[in-house]
Amino acid sequence: MKKLNSISLLIVLFLSFSATSQVVAKKAKKSKVESVAINTNDYALFGEKFVASKVLTNKEMLKKYKTLKKGDSVAVKFKSTIKEVCKKKGCWMQMDLSDDNQSFVRFKDYGFFVPLNADNSEAIVNGIAFIDVVTVDELKHYAKDAGKSQAEINKITKPEITYAFKATGVLIKK
Repeated sequence: MKKLNSISLLIVLFLSFSATSQVVAKKAKKSKVESVAINTNDYALFGEKFVASKVLTNKEMLKKYKTLKKGDSVAVKFKSTIKEVCKKKGCWMQMDLSDDNQSFVRFKDYGFFVPLNADNSEAIVNGIAFIDVVTVDELKHYAKDAGKSQAEINKITKPEITYAFKATGVLIKK
């Protein structure tokens, strides 16, 4: 009987150790993936320097935006393609979020600008994501900056809810 209890105890300990080591291995693997930083040697920096780790994809960022309500904000980094840049100064840009959605990115305190020819470049932005309501006057101003025709500008008649982003730093692939 004593031998049977010892064997049972050994089996229970073995199974417990086995299960625990699998959980620890999964957590270690997940942590390793999250802590891997993107090699920024192939990128040009605009604005404040930042570590390009824990960077969301454009689809992950869209999911995060969909959880936000007006007044909410979240500090985040995401990587995507620049769809459009302000053609006057490079003072804003549109980033692709997939499914015909975009994030309108402005730069903290107008402290830096991006190249006017950065359209279709890969970029990583660091900053604050939030939901914004853009007024008709602002929309017309941005349309003018983007080089839209007066006919297109005149079609703007109502405010727009947008996925907004205030970037403190931007990395653009060279």
